[in-house]
Amino acid sequence: MTVRDAKAVLEARGLSKSYGLVPVLHDLSFTLERGRHLLLLGPSGSGKSTLINMVTGLQTPNAGEVVIAGEAMTSLGAGARDDLRKRRIGIIFQTLRLVSAVSIRANLRLAQTLAGQTVDNAATDALLETLAIAHRADARPRQLSQGEAQRAAIARALITKPDLLVADEPTSALDDANAEKVAQLLLSTAQAQGSTLLIATHDRRLTALIPNCFMLEAPVRETCP
Repeated sequence: MTVRDAKAVLEARGLSKSYGLVPVLHDLSFTLERGRHLLLLGPSGSGKSTLINMVTGLQTPNAGEVVIAGEAMTSLGAGARDDLRKRRIGIIFQTLRLVSAVSIRANLRLAQTLAGQTVDNAATDALLETLAIAHRADARPRQLSQGEAQRAAIARALITKPDLLVADEPTSALDDANAEKVAQLLLSTAQAQGSTLLIATHDRRLTALIPNCFMLEAPVRETCP
């Protein structure tokens, strides 16, 4: 029987993934403890998106195991993986996937409902206030600026207080000043909500804020240079 780390939010054990005859990741393992944030750092084609998809249950590995807060993601069927993801993981995609037909406040309420939680209006308002978009709570996503929409996506990912917050390339298109602001915002709000932050990126500027890195290069290294 596999021994699981009670302190770990995420355990990746021996993950391998190929697309046809093309190997992407091979026998990759790492553990992310609660409260210890991590960069998945590597160039395009290094397997970052594939690894993120496996960690969040959007794809299954050819071999290996993913455990989220003590629950084995890879042993579950598709429906149960969706349920675990909604309860335990908040995701900020490169393309912000807000529901366009409803307000930002309604987006957050929907996230709570899908996670099986009671809608908490006070928590919703407080999080929007923390992210400085409370005045846009009744706006729809298309009415927001790019920066406001990014903050709304962060709020939606965090409103369920997930064990793990995953951000996919959140700063790659930003200049230095704005990249630092977004990274600081992710860190501070994740910590305030009690979530552990995992960022997949090729943006080495972020190592100044999150020195704990897992390199997806050949050879794989667990610390940044």
